Amino acid sequence: MSLRVTEEVVRWSLRYCSRRSPVQLRSFLLTTSIEDRSFPSQQFAHIWGTRQSQTCLDRSPVSSVRFYSRGGIHSQDLEEKEHVSSPMGRSSLPAEIQSDEKSSPFSDHLRHCGSPSDVLDLACQYSPTVRQVSNCLTHMWSTTKKMSDDQRRYELQLMFEHPEFDKLLQKAMKRVGHMCSDDLAYSLLGMVKLGVPQGSRVVQTFLRTCQENLNDFDEKGLSILASCLEHMEGNANVSALKDGMRLVVEARLPRIKNVMALQTMMRLLGKDAPLDLKQKLERKALSMTDQFSLPNTQYMISTMATMGFYSKPLLDVCSKTIKENLHGIPFNRLYKVLQSCRVLHYRDLDLLTGISEHIASIMDIWTKKQVVLFLSVFDNLAFCPAALMEAFAQKVIANPDALTLKDLLCVLKVYSSLNYDLQHQRQQFLESLSRALDSYLPKMSGFELLKAVYHLCLLGHFPSAPLEQLLQSTSLEKFSTTAPKFLPNQERMFQTVNLCLGLERPPLPHPVTVPPSVLGDPVPSSPPVNPWLSQDLRSVLGDQADSMLQEMVVVENFYLIDAVITKPLPNQPSVTEAGSRAGEECPPAESSQRIAVICTPHSGFCHGTSNPRGPLAVKIRHLKILGYNPVLVTELELQSEEKRTDFLRGRIYPEHLSSDTQPKGDHRGS
Repeated sequence: MSLRVTEEVVRWSLRYCSRRSPVQLRSFLLTTSIEDRSFPSQQFAHIWGTRQSQTCLDRSPVSSVRFYSRGGIHSQDLEEKEHVSSPMGRSSLPAEIQSDEKSSPFSDHLRHCGSPSDVLDLACQYSPTVRQVSNCLTHMWSTTKKMSDDQRRYELQLMFEHPEFDKLLQKAMKRVGHMCSDDLAYSLLGMVKLGVPQGSRVVQTFLRTCQENLNDFDEKGLSILASCLEHMEGNANVSALKDGMRLVVEARLPRIKNVMALQTMMRLLGKDAPLDLKQKLERKALSMTDQFSLPNTQYMISTMATMGFYSKPLLDVCSKTIKENLHGIPFNRLYKVLQSCRVLHYRDLDLLTGISEHIASIMDIWTKKQVVLFLSVFDNLAFCPAALMEAFAQKVIANPDALTLKDLLCVLKVYSSLNYDLQHQRQQFLESLSRALDSYLPKMSGFELLKAVYHLCLLGHFPSAPLEQLLQSTSLEKFSTTAPKFLPNQERMFQTVNLCLGLERPPLPHPVTVPPSVLGDPVPSSPPVNPWLSQDLRSVLGDQADSMLQEMVVVENFYLIDAVITKPLPNQPSVTEAGSRAGEECPPAESSQRIAVICTPHSGFCHGTSNPRGPLAVKIRHLKILGYNPVLVTELELQSEEKRTDFLRGRIYPEHLSSDTQPKGDHRGS
């Protein structure tokens, strides 16, 4: 770089820095590349009014004099925020300006335009002012929001082909330096929503202008800008603007008075915000809880999920309001609340139970697809929505053919995973699902069929038709065409199916077997012995520990048991020594019983209950068939050192306890 060019850069830098606030200076420095030799024309092209080709700061070359690219029209209907749901409503503008805009012939005609092309036709007849250019862009976007996907694609294509569209963007770019903050934010939002490519010259110019005028944005303008940036791809200008907004938000946090604006700022700050700033936002939100409307509470939960920030006090406040107003929440918002709870690992038992009962009570107004989505998200939360599962089972029994294949596979997964006992309806429900499954057999892929059979086996139901089709050689060959070998989860499913057939011996019209070629290596890895569990079991068993206790036992080459205790049956005079080595099986002597102690994580149970979930329930069922008495010990129960010995003694020797001191919470199988 020549000395003259270097001096010019320094002069521009000093002149720029002397006029800017710290926030704007930070944004300026973040945006500018030191290696960029055409620095002045790139940073200030819109100030000088230059029309020369330039390179965006993300280094995407502009190869055309047009201000946008015809390719890459975005047809997605991005979610709209409440504060921008009415683009023409700009209450923060000066009253005299609003009055002038409303009374102008242009604005009267604009309100009657029903498509982007109508707006462009109108712009041909007038010479729009700075405000009117912004209004045109926002109205063009607003006309597409209620269109169907096909109509929107068609209208956007017409818009991009309209000769006035390029001229409108040129006018927007020329006058960007004269726009107020609201016009800047609304114009940028309109262009992004309309699908103007984000790397285009006009969008990048608006981003740079927003950076330079960031201190002029009020609370509403920042909120609109944050809503826009949330859906923009990352590049140098977007990142710089986000960083600048983080500084502005932190500085203005004490003065924010609008809940929606606060939430939008929180979403903008995102997961990368430092913990101390997240805690400041939490305190600010808690101080405004008396202003929370019902939509605010729903949006606050999803906002915390977006930030990856768990605040139990804030979640509890929102949860309480939602529980009290369930009848006023539509499907999409209620579903979003549950999804956000899953992301945050927040499980309020009263909230989940209330939502389940609410959905069950008004199931007739929901579509089957919506109910299935609710069931799926409850499964992801490891929560068993008893009321909903009972009511939905009745619907399935009445009309199983209404389930699509995708719905059917989801229902099988949920009911097998949550291990809900339908009692007298169980057999009817499973037969209804089997009939629906039979109708889809000809069109199912191999993996879909495997998943269906696997979940039915977890439920203890063995319809012959899907089993026979799955285990045909032609069906098994389909797996090798999609992958060079069976994936681990496929092998695990085949192993479970094989074990269910071998141990439960269902009555089938034709015997079926799982070929060894699909089972892989069934032997589970042996983790180290749990030292706490081992020590406490030996303390409970005393001198007989060596003869009665086996640790890390593998049965059927599949199930791992943390400890097996062989002890005499009640009223037997002596202990029968266990005659098997670790890892081997032998039936218990008639005078003894085997207790299988299984240390299981909390996730193995449905939330808030002692009901084991699918794989654990099947393990219990099979161990009982093999002659074991399963005793489940959760990791949480083992953490209480002073109580765990008494806890284990009560589980292993329940006959020594009086009836009123027996441990609660017998874990049941499927």
